[in-house]
Amino acid sequence: MNDIWLARQFTKVAKRRQDHRSPFQRDRARILHSAAFRRLQSKTQVMGSGQSDFYRTRLTHSLEAAQIGSGISAQLRSKYPELTQALFPEDDTLIEAICLAHDIGHPPFGHGGEVALHYMMRDHGGFEGNGQTFRIVAKLEPFSENYGMNLARRTLLGLMKYPQTLDCLSSSSPVKTLSSHRQLKAADCHPPKGLYLDDIASLNWVLEPLTTSDKSLYQQITQHKNKHSKTQYKSLDCSMMELADDIAYGIHDLEDAIVTGVVNQNDFQEHVVEQLKVLDDQWLLDISDTLTQQLFSQQHHQQKEAIGGLVNYLITEIVLVDLNQNEGINFSEPLLRYNAKHPVIAKRALQIFKDFVYQFVIKQTSIQQIEYRGQQVVMELFEALASDPERLLPTNAKARYLQAKSDGTNCYRVIADYVAGMTDDYATNLYQTLFVPSNQSHYRWSNL
Repeated sequence: MNDIWLARQFTKVAKRRQDHRSPFQRDRARILHSAAFRRLQSKTQVMGSGQSDFYRTRLTHSLEAAQIGSGISAQLRSKYPELTQALFPEDDTLIEAICLAHDIGHPPFGHGGEVALHYMMRDHGGFEGNGQTFRIVAKLEPFSENYGMNLARRTLLGLMKYPQTLDCLSSSSPVKTLSSHRQLKAADCHPPKGLYLDDIASLNWVLEPLTTSDKSLYQQITQHKNKHSKTQYKSLDCSMMELADDIAYGIHDLEDAIVTGVVNQNDFQEHVVEQLKVLDDQWLLDISDTLTQQLFSQQHHQQKEAIGGLVNYLITEIVLVDLNQNEGINFSEPLLRYNAKHPVIAKRALQIFKDFVYQFVIKQTSIQQIEYRGQQVVMELFEALASDPERLLPTNAKARYLQAKSDGTNCYRVIADYVAGMTDDYATNLYQTLFVPSNQSHYRWSNL
């Protein structure tokens, strides 16, 4: 592997006893030991993190994605032994690290929190969960003074799902300022998917090894009228992580909804099974006869057998695609030239499951009401903290705010960092402390 992809932004580290771990084993350890990773245990995945001990949180979702990611790696090593020997590290710690870290930038209350922070940051660079993930690992987590976890360049490349800054991706229609936070419609304030202009130095460092042509192509965007633009390409490692994320979302989050009674058999049969039957795949056709019965069975081993079978199918169907050869692209960097992808039928099958989870779980009124409530909490907290940050921010965040103010950099980003780092419970307790009259404090200060 080219050593330039193993480089770190900060190289002057204290001398230690000999460390026999690989660079990616060190990266995985830093992610696992980070405060941002621990907070995922109390952040919403699909259903509220505090509603039941059964529901998956961002933490359990990330652990499952990491396991699926290593399964994808094993499958591709088996299918393409010579190519993967040249492209992949010796073990699976890189893909595991990327999958473990992929959601650590998501704020409290899921997409409700993301919409809220993007609205509050509308004049200060915006907010987006993937951009916040990159910011945490490359700048915020205190494993180094200015470079966050100080991860290897290839790990950072693998975490960049959308390698362009928000200002280049935002719709030409500005976010309107509302007279009341309660008027904000989530559909009107979804952020573009990308990175922050505040972190352009870290982004440029990651892309430094690329040729001018590769960098331009990698950051190329597709423009949409009256909509946010989108990036088109991602690295090999990122493509594997995204597949693992989608499989975990489409299949494991579906399991939550079935076991807890959020979805019913008739809807599943109509909107999933009947659509799977029309796909030209014998395995999908064979399981369609018994899939509903197994998933909705009171015998949990049958549910697990069906879930495991679906995950295995979606992993084993994945192929390694040469974008230059198959899609007429012209990348010279192998980490950009090759992507893990689903063939057409498997891609359609996974989309059927993802669409079902979105329509019958995420869009369910009760879940949207909880998301709306979280959206309001986040906006109220941001507004309060921004009104008098030197009074209301805790010590560490206040010091960063004052430093940003002194440097002439974006001090509002520091407030967004603080709010985004909160768990659902922490944000709720702070809200109660600030806005709900009580003789008892619901909140203890923390240096998030």
